[in-house]
Amino acid sequence: MDDKQKSLLLKASSQFPIPPGVKFSYGTAGFRADALILESTVFRAGILAAMRSMKTRSMIGMMITASHNKISDNGVKIADPSGGMLTQQWEPFADALANAPDSDSLLRLITDFSKKENIVFDGTFRAEILLGRDTRPSGESLLEAAKQGIHSIVGSVGIDMGVVTTPQLHWMVRARNKGMKGSELDYFEQLSSSFRCIMDLNPGGSVNSVDNKLIVDGSNGVGGEKIESLTKMLDGLNIELRNSGAGVMDILNEGVGADFVQKEKVVPDGFGSNDVGKRCASLDGDADRLVYFIVPSADTNKIDIVDGDKILSLFALFVKEQLSIMNIKGSEYNSYQPCLGVVQTAYANGASTHYLKELGLAVTLTPTGVKHLHRKSEDYDIGIYFEANGHGTILFSEKFLSWLEDKREELASAPEDSQQKKAVLRLLAVSNLINQAVGDALSGLLLVEAILQYKGWSIHDWNALYQDLPSRQLKVIVKDRTAIITTNAETEVLSPMGIQEAINAETAKYLQGRSFMRPSGTEDVVRVYAEASTQDAADSLANSVAKLVDKYLGISNS
Repeated sequence: MDDKQKSLLLKASSQFPIPPGVKFSYGTAGFRADALILESTVFRAGILAAMRSMKTRSMIGMMITASHNKISDNGVKIADPSGGMLTQQWEPFADALANAPDSDSLLRLITDFSKKENIVFDGTFRAEILLGRDTRPSGESLLEAAKQGIHSIVGSVGIDMGVVTTPQLHWMVRARNKGMKGSELDYFEQLSSSFRCIMDLNPGGSVNSVDNKLIVDGSNGVGGEKIESLTKMLDGLNIELRNSGAGVMDILNEGVGADFVQKEKVVPDGFGSNDVGKRCASLDGDADRLVYFIVPSADTNKIDIVDGDKILSLFALFVKEQLSIMNIKGSEYNSYQPCLGVVQTAYANGASTHYLKELGLAVTLTPTGVKHLHRKSEDYDIGIYFEANGHGTILFSEKFLSWLEDKREELASAPEDSQQKKAVLRLLAVSNLINQAVGDALSGLLLVEAILQYKGWSIHDWNALYQDLPSRQLKVIVKDRTAIITTNAETEVLSPMGIQEAINAETAKYLQGRSFMRPSGTEDVVRVYAEASTQDAADSLANSVAKLVDKYLGISNS
């Protein structure tokens, strides 16, 4: 690194001192905190993004958002060249950058890390970073801080994509690094054309006209704005948007959105007795989560939630049907049998896992976190993952897509009503409709709607695939969460000794009982999950396990 580059970094970073007494940590959600203390962190994330671009010789993404958090929060996350999350190997460097106490310490960190990673600051490679933000008022100033960080690396440029959803930005990064067009209009056109293709291939049975309307809660965020733009390009989809964020009293994520709906299981603002029995959906603040819900009766604010587990089940059922129609196991296709796999965490409702296994699908559990789910899904020709909170997607291997393209060519002369031909075209359309970079509420919503039309199902038919087991989640404060070691996708405890046997003994007392504990990633808290055949039983099991956690690890044990 020459003196010019060192001087530029020292001068720029001196304009963004870190706030006193705060420690930042880069996790699945990137950096996230009160927006008032984030400028230095976002500036330094801009440096990281430029270095990541230089290392990978690819375009990198940088999204300013705090997703489903309250409006006064904000955050920043980095998108790798694949459109996925920043590689875990760089997370410790991200933490160190964000917490470096002064400009000199920051420069030493950058110098040491660049030597280790063989990153050369000679200006020969033009680092490019796509920048996006959600609708938070703090987004503009933080975006400027990001640009300052990017520009402090000689030759680096930040390309401002404006107000976009988080999945849009990830999609754009992925598309551009694959040599494809990657504007917002390109995103809308790919989604709308793929959706139309699937709809045109439907067998004709559709839901009745009364049930054909979908009412969407936009969380008063960027998703509401984008779904309005998208629906203008679509036929055959009747969407009524609420909580768009356009009103002066609309507050992002306050009493609205997928996170609120999924956790509280009550109607969001703007919904009520007039919506009984209708098909409703909620996006979260940056539109990377999607859940559906039903208002069951006029005399309650409670809802029937159709969560990420049910979305996963619908997608898995549809894909499996298409593979069956294509007669994969027939002699014509013996040379290659695609592997369809489903990936969940231990938090997935046991009824959903049982349903998927009954379909004959391979179900794998991973530790909690999208990065684990996404990575495991890449092991399959078709990997489907979702968390109950509504974040998930479908991944298609290049080998499978190439095979599908060959099948399309082989079947080009087949009759238009050939079911095999339609199945091939449907799966190709799904691979373009679904966002394979990250979970995307908009593309996920379109696929749900297309499949419901294909099946001729109402939301009630879909919700009846299986009945969730009652569950309960609790938090227990502990002395030291690092004393806990788990295995088997966080469903069993190796340390402290004896606690797993005690949990097993409690769980065995309950019909359809299942329970596990896992340490929080950010605080000295243990999260307890329990499910059983009745709500009272699930509550009782959760409380029993919580008492065991307190006995072995709690503050009262000190």
